Amino acid sequence: MEQVTLNVGGMSCGHCVKAVEGSVGTLDGVQTVQVDLSAGKVTVDFDGSKVSVDKIKEVIDEEGYDVE
Repeated sequence: MEQVTLNVGGMSCGHCVKAVEGSVGTLDGVQTVQVDLSAGKVTVDFDGSKVSVDKIKEVIDEEGYDVE
């Protein structure tokens, strides 16, 4: 398992948390998704042989949030 913590801008409420957790959590290879709303961070535990960090970033971006 690998872990990445991404800086994500634009998240401001519980709906944002559910949107990010829901979309990233459905990716094959993602084990856990934790959103820290106050810090603007998303931590993902994932299997790097099944999903890439770029794919995780892409899915968050598609939800309408800025990923660094």
